[in-house]
Amino acid sequence: MCAPRVILPFLFLTLLSAQASADDCVILLHGLARTSASLNRIETALVSAGYLVANIDYPSRSDVIEVLAPQAIEKGLARCREQSAERISVVTHSLGGILARFYLENHEVSELHRVVMLAPPNQGSKVVDVYRHVPGYQLLNGPAGLQLGTDTDSVPLALGPVAFDLGVIAGNRTINFILSQFLDNPDDGKVSVASTRVEGMCGFIEMPVTHALMMRNRKVIDQVLHYLEYGEFSGEGAENGLCRDGFVRVG
Repeated sequence: MCAPRVILPFLFLTLLSAQASADDCVILLHGLARTSASLNRIETALVSAGYLVANIDYPSRSDVIEVLAPQAIEKGLARCREQSAERISVVTHSLGGILARFYLENHEVSELHRVVMLAPPNQGSKVVDVYRHVPGYQLLNGPAGLQLGTDTDSVPLALGPVAFDLGVIAGNRTINFILSQFLDNPDDGKVSVASTRVEGMCGFIEMPVTHALMMRNRKVIDQVLHYLEYGEFSGEGAENGLCRDGFVRVG
């Protein structure tokens, strides 16, 4: 039996007629210098909609992306598999998206269904280029934070096109005007909208939200739920069907 979608009233989300399978699990990966608590509102909405959820804490400032990616994602896969999940999706914020790209470029996940990334620095961030030599930057952001720029050390730029069902949500509002001056407009205060795009993605939508708070926005969460269910975003400005030639959508 499939569990009916029940949307929490405090999120004011649109009631969806579709249903989430009781065997669908979603791994949540937070961003740099954040914790799993930053994705609690998304977790609550997913659970209410009938999904199993693995909201993963990982020490984002402790190591390089090459170490953090398997550490975080394999922890999430283990939790989903312990719950006998038949399909596994991934929802990420910021750095979490690069961890997912790195891992999925190097590992096959047979149960993988869909991935939704919030504000991923898929083309790196010029903020890192400017601030990497500022005293205290590495202390605050760790080794992985130094790998998110646009220079020769950039991990995002070293990765290839995505080969999985991916939807990207970008923010175009900023409250950090100091950092925004180093970014191509529009931007979310940390990442430019253009930098979130990546070859091979299947869906894209730009929303009036900031980098730091977008994961708590009710309309963003609504789009996450919609993409996980239908493989596309909804409403004005949604770009769907962007997958590269030869991509086979799952499910």
